[in-house]
Amino acid sequence: MSAMNVRIYHNPRCSKSRQTLQLLTDRGIEPEIIEYLDSPPDAATLLELAGSLGIPVRELVRTGEDDYKANRDEVDALDAAALAGWMAAHPRVIQRPIVVSAKGARVGRPPDTVLEILD
Repeated sequence: MSAMNVRIYHNPRCSKSRQTLQLLTDRGIEPEIIEYLDSPPDAATLLELAGSLGIPVRELVRTGEDDYKANRDEVDALDAAALAGWMAAHPRVIQRPIVVSAKGARVGRPPDTVLEILD
């Protein structure tokens, strides 16, 4: 993946996601945009993303989301693979935005964090 081959898991309604996308385009990077609420990553992709981020998949869960709060006890008991499957079925709970490049992946909170993985 070259610097120009960057992927962003994007939610256009999220200000941090919009700011991160703008940061990329301001640097001449035209990322592959995956609107993950419309095209959620599957469980295997979520596990891979967590690995690229260097975090457990559990840290990709937005615990403030209603989908999580309504299912907290059930979700907290899941192992990593089952949790990734649940997240794929409930994409609102996935941290955003996630930017992936050849140098790794970062959650764009704050947006400048993604600069670490750009050439």
